[in-house]
Amino acid sequence: MATPTDFQEKPETIEQPSAARAARWIGSAWRTFVHDPRLWFGVILLVFVIAAIFAPFVTPYPPLLYHPAISAQAPTLAHPLGTDGLGRDQLSRVIYGTRISLTVGVASILVGGLCGTLLGIAGAYFKGWVDQGITMIVDTLLSFPSLILALAIVAALGPSVINVTIALAIVRVPIYARLARGQTLQAATQDYVTAAILTGTPTRKIMLRHILPNIFSPLLVQATISISFAILDESTLSYLGLGAQPPTPEWGLMISDAQVYLNSDPWMLLGPALAIVLIVLSLNILGDALRDHLDPRSRNIAQLSALRHE
Repeated sequence: MATPTDFQEKPETIEQPSAARAARWIGSAWRTFVHDPRLWFGVILLVFVIAAIFAPFVTPYPPLLYHPAISAQAPTLAHPLGTDGLGRDQLSRVIYGTRISLTVGVASILVGGLCGTLLGIAGAYFKGWVDQGITMIVDTLLSFPSLILALAIVAALGPSVINVTIALAIVRVPIYARLARGQTLQAATQDYVTAAILTGTPTRKIMLRHILPNIFSPLLVQATISISFAILDESTLSYLGLGAQPPTPEWGLMISDAQVYLNSDPWMLLGPALAIVLIVLSLNILGDALRDHLDPRSRNIAQLSALRHE
């Protein structure tokens, strides 16, 4: 017969395994970060994401608040990155600029990557005239430098953040189409695809349930790296006046505004320039780390190299 003591001991037996699992997970995560320091750049990226999401709560001042009396002020405790030519707090504007850069970068890669991936899978799976037509379109887009093509598209559509996103998405389509096509050609020869075809599985299900999940890893790595280039291109287009328009707080636009004060107040470039460098560098290094962790061949090479040094 159960006693009250038995019922009191049950919660302890449930909590102990949970605590042990949490401790093991934390220990495993810490060992992973220690083994590959490149993953710490993911923490920097996470800080940018959190700052973008909670910008109204973490910024010390409204980004559009003018203070003519303290225009072009050097960095102080009240304004760690100083103020711009109109007395607006640079730190607040850099934080709000993170929203635009990350949104444009992620949105353009999602749209361009999805379209390019579907085109690449369709071309490699159906082959014939479908593959030839898609290849011609991809080669035509790749014949233009990406930034020049994006600039031409935005110039035709008109300067705005939405048009910049559309232009950068179009520019990224051929990259993912080629990558997806090459990966699909390899995956289509696997036994699980052949078995699905023989069992009469619809083509749509084969492409979406059998091929796409198995080529997702290289696409994810490419997306991580492509977001950094999309952010850099977006800042460049805004610097040229084709992206975000004043008084929107955007990194490229801030650099363009600070160019007038380059000789007298060069520190005005510090905030937006440092933000671009950090986020682009973090995304590129994190992409390299993801490639090594997701690609078995790269992981095996790294393990063999580590064994040789021991």
